[in-house]
Amino acid sequence: MKEIFKKIDLLQEEINSYGPIETNLLKLIREYYRISLTYSSNSLEGNSLTESETKIVLEEGITIGGKPLKDHLEAIGHAEAYNYLLTLVNNKNITEDDIKKLHKFLYFRIDEKNAGIYRKNKAIITGSKYSLPNPEELNSLMIKLISRMNNIRKEKHPVEAAAVIHKEFVFIHPFIDGNGRVARLLMNLILLQEGYNIANIPLVTRREYIESLEKAHSDDKDFIYFIARMIRETQKDYLRLFFK
Repeated sequence: MKEIFKKIDLLQEEINSYGPIETNLLKLIREYYRISLTYSSNSLEGNSLTESETKIVLEEGITIGGKPLKDHLEAIGHAEAYNYLLTLVNNKNITEDDIKKLHKFLYFRIDEKNAGIYRKNKAIITGSKYSLPNPEELNSLMIKLISRMNNIRKEKHPVEAAAVIHKEFVFIHPFIDGNGRVARLLMNLILLQEGYNIANIPLVTRREYIESLEKAHSDDKDFIYFIARMIRETQKDYLRLFFK
């Protein structure tokens, strides 16, 4: 594990060596990831929009014929959650209110009543053999996770910390829907706050992503390594797209 963290740190040093990014390029980078993260994160959850269709929906406000309205609303919601995430990057901590707001931006067009609110009903993850916490446990579990975040971030490499917090959030599964998307936004917010590149998880890796996350209930090494690989691949794409 230390070897891939070292490779990530070296790539991040190379990215940082290009110095402050001028305004127009920074805007281009943010817009690129607003679209690509929205597409990839939603597609992992079954959204049918392609990346080019996601771009059309977000940039031109045009609906795609034959595609469900919900898929369009998910794209708009995720993009707005990403925009909110960017306002938190200069902070050094993440609050419970930040997480609730990420979900609210993500979900309020789908279900305004439950957006940013912890679920009130029992939930299951299809295909998982592990049960989820009951609704009455969610407040205390989220408070504990928030209070542990700083220690996790102090004690572990930022990549490992981001993966562990992603995992623990998903295991709590506090919202009625959108937990995977919020987990990935939360993970990427931690990475950005720590000065690292984001992790984009492409649809082609969905099976490995889900299987390593399921295994993480007993041993999270494979999941941490998977996230580290995704970060490294995103770093390489970042350098190729914007600096080479």
